[in-house]
Parts: sequence; structure tokens; C-alpha cells
Amino acid sequence: MTAIQDADSRPRGTRLPRLARRNQLLGAAHEVFVAQGYHAAAMDDIAEKAGVSKPVLYQHFPGKLELYVALLDQHCEALVAAVRAALESTHDNKLRVAATVDAYFAFVDDHGGAFRLVFESDLTNEQAVRDRVDRVAEVCAEAVSKVIAEDTGLGEDEAMLLAVALTGMSQVTARYWVSKGVPIPRDTASRLISTLGWRGISRFPRRDEVPTS
Repeated sequence: MTAIQDADSRPRGTRLPRLARRNQLLGAAHEVFVAQGYHAAAMDDIAEKAGVSKPVLYQHFPGKLELYVALLDQHCEALVAAVRAALESTHDNKLRVAATVDAYFAFVDDHGGAFRLVFESDLTNEQAVRDRVDRVAEVCAEAVSKVIAEDTGLGEDEAMLLAVALTGMSQVTARYWVSKGVPIPRDTASRLISTLGWRGISRFPRRDEVPTS
């Protein structure tokens, strides 16, 4: 992830400003949690990966759960930002659908494996984690539903249902694609799904295109 400093990029013992140190620790935690999962990961592993002592790690994060949640927040915010940027990138709705679908494919295609923490966490029985996982799906769908409602004139509940279908389809198919080892190029996979989505959502015409009697 570009927003997280490589945990091994600085020698052990280097003094860093607080924010830089926090980012370094998050980078180390990211690598350990993705590789081992929450339950198997230990704060010792994260401290060693970051090249710091455990007391330094605990100065920034009082426990493993707090560290995990901070990392989850970062990745959830990144996905929401990507979906919003896709929606705002054009006023052409066909291109909007394509950009939004590709936002999910790009997210799972990140070699850092951030999507595993958001979509495949082994800690969803923890309420703080479950709330964030549910919330990121809801916020992304809300962003899409707003565009659908504005363009079609559909009611809030109807627009939200369509948005959940589009974002859910994008998430599930992107995860399936990456789980199979990226069997086809990303642009091909993304285009297939966006074509499917567009052929469905385009059946709901813009209200400024609906002929009046």
C-alpha cells in the first residue's frame, strides 16, 4: 500500500516522528495480519517486523485489537475513497459503472492483500470489526445509490437495493477473480462485470430522458 511505509525500509533504532512511526507500525502490522490472520499474529511478530521494541509498539497501540482496528479503518477508508472517486470521475453513467466496478478489482488486486482484512477477516465475531466491515459495504452502496436516485428518480429504498446489488456483485466477483489466481487480465475481468452491471442498470433510464405524456 502506498499509504503505509514499508516496515523494513528503515534500520532498527532509527528515531522517527510520531506519525511516521505510527505508519511504520501499521505497515508491519499489515504484513503480519495478512500473512497470519489476527488470531495467529502476535505483537512480538509485529514489533520484530517493524524493527522496534514491544514497549515502542505499545506506546502507539495499547493492544492487538486496537492495532488491527486502526489498520482496518485505514483500508476501509481507502476503498470508500476509491468508489467515490470512480463515481465522480465522469457524468457518463456507463463509464461510472465501469469505474466503480474497477475500483473493487483494483482494491483486491493490490499485492499487499488489504482486501483480506476488509472482506475476509478472521475476527468478524468482534463487534468493532464487524461494525466496520458492515459499514464500509453500506457507505459504498450509499454513494452509488445517491447517483442512481438522482438520475432515475427512484425512491431511496429502491435505489439502495440496486446499489447493494451492483457493489455486492463487484466485490464478490473481484474476490473470486483474485482467489483463482487472476485467470484473465484485470481489465478484461472488470469489463465483463461492468458490462453485466450496465446492461441491468441501464434499464432504469435517466429521468430527464423519460418522455412525458
